[in-house]
Amino acid sequence: MRKIFPLFRLQGIRMKVKGLRLLPFYFFAFLLFVACARMGSPDGGWYDDKPPRIISTTPADRSVGVTAKKFTIQFDEYIKVEDATNKVIVSPPQLEMPEIKGAGKKIVVELKDSLQPNTTYTIDFSDAITDNNEGNPLGNYTYTFSTGEQIDTFEVSGTVLNAENLEPIKGILVGLYDDLSDTVFKKKPLQRVARTDSRGHFVVKGVAPGTYRAYALQEADGDYMFSQQSEMIAFSHQTFEPSCRPDTRQDTIWRDSLHIDSIMQIPYIHYFPDDIVLCAFTHVQTNRYLVKTERNEPNIYRMYFSYGNPELPKIKGLNFDSDNAFIVEHSAKRDTITYWLRDTTLVNQDTLRMELQYLISDSTGALVNFTDTVEVVPKVSYEKRMKEKQKEIDKWMKDQEKRKKRNQSYDSIYREKPMEPSFTLPSAPDQNVAVTFPKPLARLDTSAIHLYTKIDTLWYNAPFEFGPKDSIPRTFELRAEWRVGMEYSLEVDSAAFEDIYGLTSTSIKKGIQIRKEEEFSTLFVKLSGIENVSQLVVQLLNTSGSTVKETRPVDNTAEFYYVTPGAYYLSAFVDLNGNGIWDTGDYDADLQPEEIYFYPEAIECKAKWDITERWNLKAKPLTQQKPGALIKQKGENAKKLKNRNAERAEKLGIPIPDEFKR
Repeated sequence: MRKIFPLFRLQGIRMKVKGLRLLPFYFFAFLLFVACARMGSPDGGWYDDKPPRIISTTPADRSVGVTAKKFTIQFDEYIKVEDATNKVIVSPPQLEMPEIKGAGKKIVVELKDSLQPNTTYTIDFSDAITDNNEGNPLGNYTYTFSTGEQIDTFEVSGTVLNAENLEPIKGILVGLYDDLSDTVFKKKPLQRVARTDSRGHFVVKGVAPGTYRAYALQEADGDYMFSQQSEMIAFSHQTFEPSCRPDTRQDTIWRDSLHIDSIMQIPYIHYFPDDIVLCAFTHVQTNRYLVKTERNEPNIYRMYFSYGNPELPKIKGLNFDSDNAFIVEHSAKRDTITYWLRDTTLVNQDTLRMELQYLISDSTGALVNFTDTVEVVPKVSYEKRMKEKQKEIDKWMKDQEKRKKRNQSYDSIYREKPMEPSFTLPSAPDQNVAVTFPKPLARLDTSAIHLYTKIDTLWYNAPFEFGPKDSIPRTFELRAEWRVGMEYSLEVDSAAFEDIYGLTSTSIKKGIQIRKEEEFSTLFVKLSGIENVSQLVVQLLNTSGSTVKETRPVDNTAEFYYVTPGAYYLSAFVDLNGNGIWDTGDYDADLQPEEIYFYPEAIECKAKWDITERWNLKAKPLTQQKPGALIKQKGENAKKLKNRNAERAEKLGIPIPDEFKR
């Protein structure tokens, strides 16, 4: 140990000497680290809140006579381009996707399409450009050039709303045509385009003088024209001529996050029109084809079509007798067909081979008969289902044995679970009892259904009607003359209902209490602003936007009785064809979707109150009608430059250095 210890001491001395030699280097590195850290540290230095700055473009921005298809934008710092596919729009639209790359301190854009002569091109980056480290946004930036001798500078702007519910539509294309023919939307690509932001707002830039119409298109195939019925569109016959004039707007300068430093009047060029409103819709899908078939449950076979038809498909069994084999249900639009297998033998048969005959659209859109052969197999085989069933029975038997040993009541015969219909009970006089059955009924005994009403302390028979509810499979409705404040008892004898597999219901008893008159509110809405008030269907909406009640006006007044107290909203649509439902538009038939309106405020309905509201349906533009609480497509916060240095300077009690002012 004595010999080794001095060696360690010597090595330590050598390490110290070497460290002293490197001391200047370590000190310099430390200072560099501190200096860098201070740029973003709240405890030292100033923040980098400056946006990236463009120092050059090739070709120069707003160049004319351009023939190049590759463009470079150079910045003073490292940048990044976020979501270029959706945010960056080239106009006129490019049928072949342009290549956009952000690398280091530059952006390179390469157009793949041929350049059109005498045309202004705009590459609108929106808010996609930020610096690489702090995320400071450049702001809405558009690079412009012309293949001709001049730059077209007009802009037109507006909003796209969903015609069915006035929701702002994010990301839909908006384009212009100076060809005013009624069929141009299906024949030519849009001339100039923009894309809506999260608030449905759009700005089409680089517009030449002329007369235009605006269109919207939820592009599906990249041809920039309406070529598929599944594409959401908007069209309008309203024409406009772009124009501009000098104007001023207020710009607020904040000293910090709470205090305003000054309000400045900023001159700018105001472009018109700036209030275009397009209501977009999707055509009724009339191109009919079979989407899919499935047998998720062994007793149910379903066919899903793209579009319904009054003529239902025909089934011919190839390895089973299909005569009277099914109970057929269909959706309201007849686009979903459900076949319930009546016979349990067929339910237990794993593979059903069948020949299907149904109508589909040919290449011209005409409906033709089509024959197909399919094999239908359930997701769970019969063998596996039987094993699961046996496990359930064994578990039940063990439970009964335990109960027997404990001298508890038990059962020696395993019984299938009884049928359990679901009930929706009324609480107001304008509602009824709805009864939904899990499987189709084979037998229904209305004499086993009883309704009693309580008068004083005694129960009396109450008259009622019981029958199927329109367009809702396996749902029945019990209709009675319900009276406010009255108590009722709905009683059903056992075995009153039996399904097609032999399962029956047990005895059922449901208490029904109709609320008192003073527990309700009444709402009257005086309507004006449009000529065809009598064609309106007015809907009372809850706070989630679902329809609670609807009615047609009488003498320009919509009346809602027995309203449960709470906050509500109103909407209305013009039912032009009188079918009671909102109908979409049709471009080929030059038919706009049925107009819809929203009352812009919430209405508070209070118990025992009769409330009257006046509603001028056109008092506000469509873009301002739908209450913010009902809008599901919320506007995203615009990217803003941070102003952390102002707050820091105030905290330190010193002025901001000029280099950090903006």
